[in-house]
Amino acid sequence: MATSTPVRHAWRALLGLLIIIAVLAGLNALGVIVFKKSSWAPQLALDLQGGTQIILQAQTPDGAAPTSDQMTQAATIIRQRVDASGVGESDITTQAGNQIVVQIPGPADDETRQRIEASAQMQLRPVLYTGSPATTFVGDDGKKTPYPTPAPTLDATPTASPSNGSDLNWITPKLQAQFLAYDCSSKDNNPADEPKDEPLITCDTSGSVKYILGPVALDGSSISDASYGQNTQNGQWEVQLKFDGAGTQKFADVSTRLYGLESPRNQFAFVLDGEVISAPQMNAVITDGNPSISGSFTQESAKTLADQLKYGALPLSFTVVSSNTISATLGSQQLQIGLITGLIGLALVALYSLIVYRALGFVIIASLGVMAIITYLLLCILAWRMGFRLSLAGVAGLIVTIGFTADSFIVYFERIRDELRDGKSITGAVEDGWGRARRTIYISKSVNILAAVVLYILADATVKGFAFTLGLTTAIDIIIFILFTHPVMQLVARTRFFGSGHPLSGLDPDALGAVYRGRAQFRTPAAVEAKGAAARRTGRSRGEAERRQTIAERKKAEELAAAGRNTAADTKQKGSDD
Repeated sequence: MATSTPVRHAWRALLGLLIIIAVLAGLNALGVIVFKKSSWAPQLALDLQGGTQIILQAQTPDGAAPTSDQMTQAATIIRQRVDASGVGESDITTQAGNQIVVQIPGPADDETRQRIEASAQMQLRPVLYTGSPATTFVGDDGKKTPYPTPAPTLDATPTASPSNGSDLNWITPKLQAQFLAYDCSSKDNNPADEPKDEPLITCDTSGSVKYILGPVALDGSSISDASYGQNTQNGQWEVQLKFDGAGTQKFADVSTRLYGLESPRNQFAFVLDGEVISAPQMNAVITDGNPSISGSFTQESAKTLADQLKYGALPLSFTVVSSNTISATLGSQQLQIGLITGLIGLALVALYSLIVYRALGFVIIASLGVMAIITYLLLCILAWRMGFRLSLAGVAGLIVTIGFTADSFIVYFERIRDELRDGKSITGAVEDGWGRARRTIYISKSVNILAAVVLYILADATVKGFAFTLGLTTAIDIIIFILFTHPVMQLVARTRFFGSGHPLSGLDPDALGAVYRGRAQFRTPAAVEAKGAAARRTGRSRGEAERRQTIAERKKAEELAAAGRNTAADTKQKGSDD
């Protein structure tokens, strides 16, 4: 006899889930064994693990105290650098008016320290060439092929000595090959360390455009001020710059050279920490040192660019006041308490499931176990690929998810029981209950994910860990519900134990009150079972069915019962008369 379609679908779903788990485990094993950057334990955040604290003190050339805006912008730049290094759950604050406190989970390597301690570098470079961030090309066979690593034998010397920073002779065969193979998304890029008197390959901050830039024409110290406002003629937002005396002359020379060149060589790139934050075209010769940058700015984007140019350009230098190891704010004891709380929650859910759903409770326990495996593997992989670190808030998100996950099973199992009370077979109840339950579950989980996304975007950094783990585990819950819980129910419903409605299966039709047949209609209990255990079971079933009636059904049943009593009374009266 051929295997039924639901059974085939169930085995395919379980096989797909097994493949997903195997891929996740293999990916993390690759990170552990080959790349040496992952581990088989999730990385902990600063509040649970402790880490490194570096205190930086800002210094200005004239010895004046930096303004609060300057310190805020400096802290923002340092945060961007720390995030770019792949370190998650860091804490960066200002104190004492001229100090920035950087706290990083775990030990800080030399590269991260250099990123933190270096002063902001603003450079102004002419644009030589632009292109898409692609690192592949379509070959003659129609297949995508990655650009090869530039060969050492390629010529790296210009054929003719470049006459200025916009001269295309800067682009040598080796530089062109490096440009094609340059990956904007690679974490190994470090364009901020490239020599100032050499061309630079880099990308914009969004990674959507790749550039070859000429040598530095001006540095950020030449910008004395930057502001933003609306153009009185067209109402568009723009950014106004002001150069100092030496910068005014240099910029006049650059604008004279760039004006009239074809795009993209008429562009002038503003480079902050090696990335292009803006590359406007030179639309006029500007000799007064007061250029403006216009484009599709909003008020917020214009302010952001003005702040980057103004404060990123300031020659603020930082000295390291102290650098030491700090202990965990909450420590291992709080972590143990959190884990114990989670285990207690799991135990209570398991106990409740076994009491209420009997053998079906083992399906809930198995689903939670599979979900725990996938969540654990993903936390390990995210720590490697995204720098995610598990904070106490994240642990709280995992604990809360246990309750949300149990809701899915309860909705599904109660739908199955409803179908059994309506007199359907167990296999039919599983399929029909799935069709009714999944819509409810999808809607509720969508609301949970939406709430997690909003909380992650709007909440403070200390709450982001809770929102992230809540959204992640909710998405996993949906996958488990589709690929494990329902397929397992399809299979167990066809076993003798569950399919026959064993009293311990949790799907016993008699115990569930499966006497309800339609509106105000009940199956007539057998008169011969008026005593003993059968009578008690029939009474429970009838009581369950009566409790599930609507008001209209109850009234209809009372009317039928009254009519039956009247008929019986009339029959009795007629017998007496006779």
